[in-house]
Amino acid sequence: MPRVRRGHHKVERRKRILKLAKGYFGAKRRLYRSAKEQVERSLNFAFVGRKVKKHDYRRLWVIRINALCRQNDISYSRFMDGLKKAKIELDRKILSEMAVSDPAAFSALVARAKQALA
Repeated sequence: MPRVRRGHHKVERRKRILKLAKGYFGAKRRLYRSAKEQVERSLNFAFVGRKVKKHDYRRLWVIRINALCRQNDISYSRFMDGLKKAKIELDRKILSEMAVSDPAAFSALVARAKQALA
């Protein structure tokens, strides 16, 4: 049975890991085993971070909406309930953009939500 030489594939795999480890400090950049461990950790953190980013943005949107709701004498939860009852289907991202860029239009929405609640 002929001997199988795996040099090329092994070198390619190591090169790929070391390329991903570019910019790391010390052994984590130079030594394959350390680099592999760090790259795995980094990829895990990146995966989790993409999920956390969604949570963070939603929190920001809620804070912005709540701030303008309070200025218009209504709580955030009552405002969202009023929008649902008025059958206004705007997501939090759009509502927060309105709150920042066009407070007058947001105040009109608050009035519609209050009307639906009454």
